[in-house]
Amino acid sequence: MDIRIYDTREEMGRAAALDIEHAIADVLSKKPLCNMIFAAAPSQNEVLAALVKSESIEWSRVNAFHMDEYIGLPAHAPQGFANFLRRALFEKVPLGSVSCMDSTAQPEEEIRRYSGLILENPCDIVVLGIGENGHLAFNDPHVALFDDPLTVKIVELDPVCRTQQVHDGCFETLGQVPEKAMTLTIPALLRAGKAFCIVPGRAKALAVRNTVLGEIRESCPASVLRRHPDAVLYLDKDSGQLIKGSAPLQK
Repeated sequence: MDIRIYDTREEMGRAAALDIEHAIADVLSKKPLCNMIFAAAPSQNEVLAALVKSESIEWSRVNAFHMDEYIGLPAHAPQGFANFLRRALFEKVPLGSVSCMDSTAQPEEEIRRYSGLILENPCDIVVLGIGENGHLAFNDPHVALFDDPLTVKIVELDPVCRTQQVHDGCFETLGQVPEKAMTLTIPALLRAGKAFCIVPGRAKALAVRNTVLGEIRESCPASVLRRHPDAVLYLDKDSGQLIKGSAPLQK
């Protein structure tokens, strides 16, 4: 996995956005539309802000999707991941289309609907992060399956994941954080042709170390990124502090 460490979150975000911009252009040089999946979290603020400022992305030829959503939140709840991405990106650039999970829908029906959309629109580029517990999307260690047969599934969030939502300032207390969510599975995420993983902050340093230096196991779901043929990990000096000068394991 290509690993890049920057002094600040801002530098990290700008560098990742420039690479994503080039990747979009590359896809659009070969096909009429680019399908992208985006993560929704404060860790993505810098890269999303930099993407909004791009003057060369042909957004009208980009179809946007997201990777996870809480179950049971009101449609306009600010903590909803679709709403986060609407504020940060989807309503700021002229996207060709935007397809979001509905937190208020009957979960099983919504999973069938969204799975169909993902399968009908194969992902070219995924922009994602890593959780404090090493999760990808809401594939926490206890539910992550590298060979998951599903495209989208219902999961129960583990305590570390739910606590992170409080650390991120999305909820005031743990009791406010929903216990269940819908998430794209790991195979669904890794089918993307290119993976750009943006992970800033001291709170992510251990997860980054386990991702880069540990064994590739479902106990650290993000470690599977090392099997992706075209994945780049963008860190700031805080998130990368435990891997500087270390040689990643390859198997």
